[in-house]
Amino acid sequence: MKTIYLILLSVLSGLLLSISWPVNGFTPLIFVALVPLLYVQQIMGDTNRKGIFWLSWLTFLIWNVLTTWWIWYSTAIGSIAAFVLNALFTAIVFYLYHLSKKWFYKNKKGSWILIFYWVSWEYFHLNWDLSWSWLNLGNVFSSNPKIIQWYEYTGTFGGAVWVLLINILIFNIIKKVIEKREVKSSIVNIAILILVVIIPIFYSVSIYNSYEEKGKDLDVIVVQPNIDPYEEQYSLSPDSILSRNLSLALPLVDENTRYIVMPESALQEDIWEGAFNNSFTIQRLYNKVREYNNLNIITGATTYKMIGRGEKMNNAARKFSKVDKYYYAYNTALFIDKSGMLQTHHKSKLTPGVEIMPSWGILKPIESLAIDLGGTTGTLGRDKEAVVFYDKDSIGSSPIICYESIYGEFVTNTIKRGGELIFVITNDGWWGNTPGHKQHLSYSSLRAIETRRWVARSANTGISAFINERGDILQQTKYWEADVLRHTVKANSELTYYVKNGDYIASTSAYISILVFLIAFTQGFLRKKRGY
Repeated sequence: MKTIYLILLSVLSGLLLSISWPVNGFTPLIFVALVPLLYVQQIMGDTNRKGIFWLSWLTFLIWNVLTTWWIWYSTAIGSIAAFVLNALFTAIVFYLYHLSKKWFYKNKKGSWILIFYWVSWEYFHLNWDLSWSWLNLGNVFSSNPKIIQWYEYTGTFGGAVWVLLINILIFNIIKKVIEKREVKSSIVNIAILILVVIIPIFYSVSIYNSYEEKGKDLDVIVVQPNIDPYEEQYSLSPDSILSRNLSLALPLVDENTRYIVMPESALQEDIWEGAFNNSFTIQRLYNKVREYNNLNIITGATTYKMIGRGEKMNNAARKFSKVDKYYYAYNTALFIDKSGMLQTHHKSKLTPGVEIMPSWGILKPIESLAIDLGGTTGTLGRDKEAVVFYDKDSIGSSPIICYESIYGEFVTNTIKRGGELIFVITNDGWWGNTPGHKQHLSYSSLRAIETRRWVARSANTGISAFINERGDILQQTKYWEADVLRHTVKANSELTYYVKNGDYIASTSAYISILVFLIAFTQGFLRKKRGY
């Protein structure tokens, strides 16, 4: 096959992956999106032609650019790095699959290896400092909660396996038809394919239709102040920003209100931990919650903490310019109630290139290139353990800050510690009115299904929403409009299978992948040594 046709097939896979993605994509295309690239690999492996790495990189680059192009609105340099590196990493994984398939089976079979390698890569990508897991395959169904209710057992990795398995089955059927081989076995494969497609969908719809929500009713208010992150957020006074939030929320507050949720950027005062009482915005919120019996406020803030002399520091430590002292900066969620005992969560899953920079060896100088989104830039401090907020009745809530909401196992860790509902606070205005903030909203539906928890989402410039335990978005605001929502949610204490076991599919795949690669490499080495 001519090289141009191989390039066109690679481009086709990239386009199919892109136009299947939420929120405006046609989701069923994801089940054939990788088929052209699998065919390219088959041709390249059979003929021992070089270049599969670059052809797969082309596929994944197209996918990254067309799906997450909106990153450009916040940073041109950062977006290029995200596109190139994410595509590069995935191409490396596909190339290792290509080599393993050749070493193990002389390229005659072995498509199943891709499932384990891909899932293992996604798992690793969720758990290192350069994590940009927006395009994990299981996320593709975030706008279709009715067909993925079984995520409460598997998490999004179950979706990734489903997508990869169907692509491989379709590829193998097409391959046999092209080669005019074994019509009978092709019919069997088609029957298997149909079952693999429809059984999870029918099972999910059955769960969806019969599911009964669980938990205690609580009244929650979410605020969307609509403060321009570029023009207003860091130029308005902290008091005026807080006033805009409270002016929206307070008219809806009564004695039944349990929580007011304000966005990630609601408190713009420089707040030092250990001296919270010196913050006039926190004192103002304390005064407000004391006016009601049950009211609690969850809000975002930037906080700082002094590092004591002799205290061990990590790469997030910052030095004062004029004195020999150090401190940490945090992206923080605060829980304020009338007890006066402030609860804090420091964002744990930091946004690469903005809130965390690589600090490994020769990459250390890159830390100085952190992208400036108008707030605190450079590597932030973070919590190492999951945090849960508790109110006076010991009802636990999971505070999730912005980017943390794309991490399934991270959210389940807060649920295992007692979270009975999820509060997502975010500021999605950096990307303008693009698919970015809509995709981010839809991913919260995945967390709702996985944990069977209500999600109350407060976004500075939209979209704020309430999402029920089935992943349905019941109320949502419009983008770039100041608004406030009130809804009765349920605080559920039951644990799903996925909450109890986390990313067990991925961790198992990682072990299998290591074993498969070692065996494949050994076989390939021995064959080469023996000359066949």
